[in-house]
Amino acid sequence: MTEIETHPFKPFVPAKASVLILGTFPGRKKTLVPGNNEWFYGSKRNQFWNIIRGVYNAELPATEEKKILFTEHGIAIGDIFLKIRRKEDNNLDANLEVVEYNDRALKKILKQHDFVSIFFTSKFVEKQFIKLFPNLKNGECLPSPSPRYARMRLAEKINYYKNKLPK
Repeated sequence: MTEIETHPFKPFVPAKASVLILGTFPGRKKTLVPGNNEWFYGSKRNQFWNIIRGVYNAELPATEEKKILFTEHGIAIGDIFLKIRRKEDNNLDANLEVVEYNDRALKKILKQHDFVSIFFTSKFVEKQFIKLFPNLKNGECLPSPSPRYARMRLAEKINYYKNKLPK
């Protein structure tokens, strides 16, 4: 049996957040961009921060700049899982075995904030969220920032996110 991994980050929720973006779980340590970028979507291949750079025409060299941008635009970010096991040595959502949901933190966040929109970065996240919060109806799935999601080019993903995220 593989080791249990615990999520290394707390959800980031600015005081005036109106949008919540939810993913699954950070990538394997060895796939993260080294330095001050070990945060949500820190995998070298994941397109999330390239999409956000394109949406806001912003340089985001480190975690602090990402937090500032999300605070300015009222964007919260978190993940649905708190503890997982990986069935194989990769970052695929399908490879994740849930050991513990991040439901306590998410319940607290959802109680304290009235989000206009909750965005999921994959259908898998959406399905897991609905299991935990079946009565919340303001969720929507964004195109996955995974490089494996090849139905859309990066420019198309940027345009899609641009139409959904706060200006």
